[in-house]
Amino acid sequence: MLRELYVKNLALIEEASVTFDRGLNILTGETGAGKSLLIGAVGLALGERTPKELLREGKEAVVSLTFEVGAREEERLRSLDLECEDGQLFLTRRISDARSVARVNGETVPLARLKEAASLLMSVHGQSEYQILKKKSTHLAFLDRFGIEETKAASERFRALYKEHNEKRKAYEETDLSEEERTRELDLLTYEIDEIEAAALTEGEDLEAEREFTRLSNHAKIREAIEAVETCLTEGEASASWQVSRALGEWGKILELDPAFQGVYDTLSDLDSVISDLHRELDSLKDVDEDEEERLYLLTERLDLINRLKQKYAPDIPGILRLLEEKKERQASLTELAERREAARTALEESERALLAAAGELTEKRRSVSASFDRQMTEALADLNFLDVRFSTKIEALPAPGPLGSDDVEFLISLNPGEPMLPVQKVASGGELSRIMLALSAVVTDPEGTGSVIFDEIDAGISGRTAQAVSEKLNTIAAETQVLCITHLPQIAAMADKHFIIEKENAGGFTVSKIRELSEEEETEELSRMLGGVAVTDAVRENAAEMRRMALKKKGEGSRKER
Repeated sequence: MLRELYVKNLALIEEASVTFDRGLNILTGETGAGKSLLIGAVGLALGERTPKELLREGKEAVVSLTFEVGAREEERLRSLDLECEDGQLFLTRRISDARSVARVNGETVPLARLKEAASLLMSVHGQSEYQILKKKSTHLAFLDRFGIEETKAASERFRALYKEHNEKRKAYEETDLSEEERTRELDLLTYEIDEIEAAALTEGEDLEAEREFTRLSNHAKIREAIEAVETCLTEGEASASWQVSRALGEWGKILELDPAFQGVYDTLSDLDSVISDLHRELDSLKDVDEDEEERLYLLTERLDLINRLKQKYAPDIPGILRLLEEKKERQASLTELAERREAARTALEESERALLAAAGELTEKRRSVSASFDRQMTEALADLNFLDVRFSTKIEALPAPGPLGSDDVEFLISLNPGEPMLPVQKVASGGELSRIMLALSAVVTDPEGTGSVIFDEIDAGISGRTAQAVSEKLNTIAAETQVLCITHLPQIAAMADKHFIIEKENAGGFTVSKIRELSEEEETEELSRMLGGVAVTDAVRENAAEMRRMALKKKGEGSRKER
């Protein structure tokens, strides 16, 4: 149930806050006072598009809705990962020229998620919503909502089988390959598999081969470096070998004088030996034997092969090996295609038989439900002052089952004596559509419905006894569901459980819209204005008071009837 609406900086509304209650909440006011603007504000908080003309230049518009949430709604909200706070949920839109921000319980959420949450809590019926009855595609949804208890299990079974049938059809279509295409693809796969397997690739071999190739292909540079080192070690009087030998001779003379210097002599001797060993090792490294030349040739060929496979199949060896396995799987799949196609065809046929059986069961449930639906709709329409109304649901078979079954559903209606039954969309005017929608709202009260409903322009094109009938039907709906209704008719306004007026005021040279709840005395005065227009006489006031008394009596009779 919508508990509170807060609006700031939206068109003529500078700032407004209103608290609603259970039952029938009526909103009235002079033409142009901002009644539809208030409903528009609710629509914005529910995630609708923002008309630019509603925004004040340089101002941020804020619309916030506070809902009291029952156990049923709380469970459904939890399926969207939304938790209520002390039995309440807060929806907020902040809108400026630059951006729009949606919040649920203070947490910023995508607009689509705000819409999801809102759809569980409130529905809005305006002139555009009444027009949906002209779309035959919506009629099935009304019928299913009416008979949800009877059709739910069959509908869920059909949807599950429909999904399974689509999967089976997709699996069968994947086997739809001509023999020529199969042979061509199989030949290519066989060639590519043989090419990769013949290479006998191992992970990491390319990196090791590149390192060895680098060493062998740069042997000339390595030889030049070795010779330079040998020159430093052994050639001429400045070489390390000559210098160490000389130092060893000189120290030998000192050793003859004093044996205590033996340690230094031994170190010099060891150094002389190391230089000699190093010279021999460097000399052996200078020559490249025929085996190494052959190895360099083989490495070049191997790396060329690996790089060619990388360019053709994948950027690295692990990728090539993974692709090899995928190609083997596809090869096996194509080899067994004929057998798989036959198995897929059999599974598809079995799925189709099950789907048609489920569709037939769902059709039977809908036909059974439609009899009660037609009877209740006829009674509800008769209550709304239609003359000799007849209502019927036509159910015909579709050429093939669709996502909702195999039924083509259309509402037929006759609104006047002697007229044939014709599709609703061809017969009803705008005002009649609004009453038909009201009848649907009274009849279609499935347990998955929202806790609040708004009717805007419900009184379009009606007056007198019809307006009285509409007011009584709104009162009936409000006994089960919170109703917010904008109206111009006193017959409807008189039935209010709470009555709000929307007025224009001059505030510092600017026109603003205000909303407030009326007291009993003010309510009678507002009914008088709606009855009498400019001239509100005592007789008009008495008429308004009598209209209110009769409405309250009617409401009391309804309460006793419910008990």
